[in-house]
Amino acid sequence: MTYCVGMRLNAGLIFMSDTRTNAGVDNISTVKKMHTWEVPGDRTIMIMTAGNLATTQSVISLLEERAKAPEDRNPSILQAPSMFQIASEVGRTLREVIQNNASSGQKAASTFGATLLVGGQISGAPPRLFLIYPEGNFIEASDDTPFFQIGEAKYGKPILVRAHDPEMSFEDAVKLLIVSFDSTIKSNLSVGMPLDYVTYNADALEIEHAARIEADDPYYQVVSNGWGEALKLAFKQLPPFQFGD
Repeated sequence: MTYCVGMRLNAGLIFMSDTRTNAGVDNISTVKKMHTWEVPGDRTIMIMTAGNLATTQSVISLLEERAKAPEDRNPSILQAPSMFQIASEVGRTLREVIQNNASSGQKAASTFGATLLVGGQISGAPPRLFLIYPEGNFIEASDDTPFFQIGEAKYGKPILVRAHDPEMSFEDAVKLLIVSFDSTIKSNLSVGMPLDYVTYNADALEIEHAARIEADDPYYQVVSNGWGEALKLAFKQLPPFQFGD
């Protein structure tokens, strides 16, 4: 399992992913799930992956190969004219990999399933964020749905729903995502440190910040411990329940 979040802000886009992958409790390792492409002055693309590791690695490898291949081996996400077309190509590639791996030939066999988050910007168009399903179809983030989660989403969603603000700064967004990931990590052993994050300023056409947060990171520890204490304090400040009798 994994946990990834892509979020729209007025300032741009922010992405965060964990790095844990496991095939049983005795086979746990660290794998990067955040992938980026940049063409200075033209486009910036971010993709996060969740699901079967062989499937997601094949998809990323195919996208990389086609981006570097001669023109007769396109389509390439580095030449697509819009983020919508990029999402369409990523969806087709995901569906292609799943179909090739599934012995039954089904379009979306759960054994080989994966979901992806695709975001970025092409010069002359606004930043966009998409959620790609195993079938290859996708939906786009909007003002009503400003963030997407893939993987183990349920534990970290409440804080995002309550605290997300499109006007928030990237610094506050990173803090919010750390709380969301910390809640998930404490609730599910299949999600784990370190965490990777990327911030993208609208119209910059280049990634501003890309970094990894380790388990012993001082700020992560302050937020993790502080959030726990803040929850206890907030609980104590709520009015006491009284039985009707």
